[in-house]
Amino acid sequence: MKIMESQYGVIEPQAEFPVKRLLRVHHKDSDLVVGFPAFGPRSLKENLEEMSEDYSHPTTGEKISFRKPTTSESISAIAYGFGSNKKVDAKRDILNPIWLQAGDIIRTQDGVFTNTTETDESKLKAMLNNAEKVKGIYFLPNEVAFAPYDTFDRGVQDCDTFVQGGLARALEHTYEKVAQNLKVISSPQNYRDGVGVYDFGSVKEPVSKVVTLSSFRGFALDWLFVDGDGWVVSDGSAFGVLSQEK
Repeated sequence: MKIMESQYGVIEPQAEFPVKRLLRVHHKDSDLVVGFPAFGPRSLKENLEEMSEDYSHPTTGEKISFRKPTTSESISAIAYGFGSNKKVDAKRDILNPIWLQAGDIIRTQDGVFTNTTETDESKLKAMLNNAEKVKGIYFLPNEVAFAPYDTFDRGVQDCDTFVQGGLARALEHTYEKVAQNLKVISSPQNYRDGVGVYDFGSVKEPVSKVVTLSSFRGFALDWLFVDGDGWVVSDGSAFGVLSQEK
């Protein structure tokens, strides 16, 4: 039998679009699948444009795409393997060298809204009329929450103070007393000197921002840095949530 050389060799996957690896993590009461590694580091606008493009599933070759995450989804994604120094470690690969674009926030005169871009003050106040208030935090559908400034501390604080505060619970959109994923991330094993919460001051008119998470290690300090003054033009990384899986 005559053997044709072309019969042998590496069999390449047939993919119509660029292949994007996926990461499956636990999120609330179910699973969450995000693109891996995270998109970026680029501006948020560029990261969103990239995650909205078409990709091929790494095992099936089917067309997939991604959407912008909520703050709680971003936090679930980085909590997996955080600080483990293994294959998946968002502390090493994202927060240490740069920062995570965790999601949309609106800073107002009285507090912080999460996961909305609405800046009309009358509409924001109307939203609260239909909110469910739990342990001082106002919860709405679509992961929207409102944390009044008096429900959380600003500046440097220990892990427990941060994760029991209104900001952490709003970011995770949890009714519980403690934001559990942020507790894992900000633990003393990961950040010796606690958490620095900055740029969450009162403003005269609602302003749209991006909340970012990063590692702060200046002046021999070791904090999880939570910043409420992120801009869409600042380079950072963002996770895209799988919006179509066949």
